[in-house]
Amino acid sequence: MAKIVMLGAGPSGLAASLLLARDGHDVTVLERDADPVPESGTHAWEQWSRDGVTQFRQAHLLAAAGCAVLEEALPDVHAALVSAGATRFDTLGLLPPTLTDRAPRPDDERFVTFTARRPVFEQVLGKAAQEQPGVRVRRGVAVEELVMQTNDGTPHVTGVRVESGETLQADLVVDAMGRRSALPRWLSDADVGPMHEESEDSGFIYYTRFFRSRDGSTPQHYAPPLSPIGTFSILLIPSDNDTWSITMYVSRGDQALKRMRDADAWTSVVQACPAHAHWLEGEPISDVLAMGGVVDRYRRPMSDGRPLVTGVALLGDAWACTNPSLGRGMTLGLLHARCLRETVSSHLGDGPIEFAQAWDAVTEAKLTPWYRETVLEDRSRLREIEALRSGSEPAEATDPASTLMGAMISAIRHDAEIFRLFLEARCCLTPLSETLAQPGMAERILALASDRERLTIPGPSREDLLALLA
Repeated sequence: MAKIVMLGAGPSGLAASLLLARDGHDVTVLERDADPVPESGTHAWEQWSRDGVTQFRQAHLLAAAGCAVLEEALPDVHAALVSAGATRFDTLGLLPPTLTDRAPRPDDERFVTFTARRPVFEQVLGKAAQEQPGVRVRRGVAVEELVMQTNDGTPHVTGVRVESGETLQADLVVDAMGRRSALPRWLSDADVGPMHEESEDSGFIYYTRFFRSRDGSTPQHYAPPLSPIGTFSILLIPSDNDTWSITMYVSRGDQALKRMRDADAWTSVVQACPAHAHWLEGEPISDVLAMGGVVDRYRRPMSDGRPLVTGVALLGDAWACTNPSLGRGMTLGLLHARCLRETVSSHLGDGPIEFAQAWDAVTEAKLTPWYRETVLEDRSRLREIEALRSGSEPAEATDPASTLMGAMISAIRHDAEIFRLFLEARCCLTPLSETLAQPGMAERILALASDRERLTIPGPSREDLLALLA
């Protein structure tokens, strides 16, 4: 069996390590942050220092597809997450009131997830990794550089060297270092590359606050969990142990709305949203947490079908990271971890180049569509916000994908099957590109949306919004 070095002890790295170790591989996890895994989710939320993870205490959602990975491949971790207080969230409970067909379907359980705050989720995974034979987690260990040689003319990673000078040899090094991955710099230092990279600021700033229920209940959704309201959006995510988060996000260039970092100003805006204000009735358990500079970024270490480097695999956010408002990060990381397990099992013994090509192929087929769709939605929403800020009506979409997406938002209010197909995308079960490519689907959606107004979610006008923040 293989010796694998995992760089990073976030959800993707820990899940992949567990899966690989259970297949008999020897996995060493290196994590730069030194704090040990807390004994409970409560301590994780209140005390765990994870300086290497900017978004550690921002809003997170484990979508249904990610929950399914745990149930199928790591059932003990799923059970531990439920025991730690994860909240059952059935997204079919969001059926629009305009739908008269509310009959259940045999496979509706696929839309159910159990979700938790990031520190709680990571604490559960961290404890499982500590107890897993074949996994050794070393915290407070910073990697300094890759150890490399040339294999048939291609640079090949054989291990890593840490700051203490120790060298760890590996049959495969996995980059699970997240958004801040140092891998591109290390490859550049070794005169490898440049790696193909697409990067753009998503254009948003996020203002999140967490609450705990005063009576043990979780507020109901009277609007979509992600609701665009004029020049801001509001995101409501249930979490573990009767907690939830409210996130307001705005255009990075909208200076007036940056006042939302003030708790009173932030609260006044939420209170002005009739379908969302009741989510303020809990007890605040955090300040307003601001996060900006969020980048949509995609990396691919290939050139003309050949790997730039072998012996290394990019995983999760180290491969591609996106706007967190769709809550896909942890879920895509788990899906990618399952893909890694399968690819290691099927191709690691084929040779370094063959493995690299197989890993690229499965990533492109199963993960890249989610990245592309998220970026498209980011751009569309930002264009809409900027138009409204300037006092003009948003321009009609010109590309077919955006046109169909806009039509689908109208169609889901009038067709229970279309609503489920939309949920499949939101739950990371089936990319919209696959759904919309089905024969006759585009025509069906356009016909349903014809002459029907798009959902308008009540909230303050731009003038009222500025007055609230003045």
